[in-house]
Amino acid sequence: MGAKGAALSNAISYAVNLVMLFLYVRLSSSCRDTWNGFSMEGFKDLRKFADLAVPSAMMICLEWWAFETLVLLSGLLPNPQLETSVLSICLNTGILLFMMPSGLGYSVSTRVSNELGAGQPQAAKLATRVVVYIAFFLGLFLTLGMTLLCHVWGYMYSNEQEVVAYIAKMLPILGISFFIDGLHGSLSGVLTGCGKQKIGATVNLGVFYLAGIPMEVLLAFVFHLNGMGLWLGIVCGSLIKVFLFASVTWTIDWSMEATKAKDRATKAKDRVFGSSLPVA
Repeated sequence: MGAKGAALSNAISYAVNLVMLFLYVRLSSSCRDTWNGFSMEGFKDLRKFADLAVPSAMMICLEWWAFETLVLLSGLLPNPQLETSVLSICLNTGILLFMMPSGLGYSVSTRVSNELGAGQPQAAKLATRVVVYIAFFLGLFLTLGMTLLCHVWGYMYSNEQEVVAYIAKMLPILGISFFIDGLHGSLSGVLTGCGKQKIGATVNLGVFYLAGIPMEVLLAFVFHLNGMGLWLGIVCGSLIKVFLFASVTWTIDWSMEATKAKDRATKAKDRVFGSSLPVA
């Protein structure tokens, strides 16, 4: 089936994942205290939920879409077949390796929100420092690994020497990108844990669509750096993002955030246990 088979297997994987998650939530004893069935209470305060959910989704989507433009724009370059092949491989490699710092971001988001909700601002601050240090050294490891493997990594995707040689030139740039992505991935988790998703979404919109993508076009089409220029442009956007996220994180008043989180948790608890109107 070729490419259709790959797409179909991906769709089947998502479907199986959905079924397994549903069965786990429905049957696992660990979920009984957090979900007691459908209730009319679930429709209350949807706006407050959306105020956090929509910006959080936009943080991810705006960044993801910006990276997708790399492949789209590569089709406009000279020798589009080579450029698109190489940029697709680089993007796939980036997604694969970003799973590690992404996991750090999700973990610190949960840890920071729990510590703030428990009224322990110093513990939340400590968790932030720890995850930034981990992301820093993980980024160094990935950068070193990509640099050392630059001449062999391409063979995992293609046997064409032109493609492999081009990937070898791209991987050192990708290594720098992975280092930066690891830092801003962990800082994104910190901001999410503090409920500052709107700031994160605004920053992503600015750095990628007002800085990163225009820089891609400039480097690739004006300075004729081609695929390397496209990726360097997105690296510029990511670097600005790290500085902005670090600045926001540095200025967080952890005691105030803990007070706000505890107040929100108390109000939510009162709504949940105050009344219940089950419908299923």
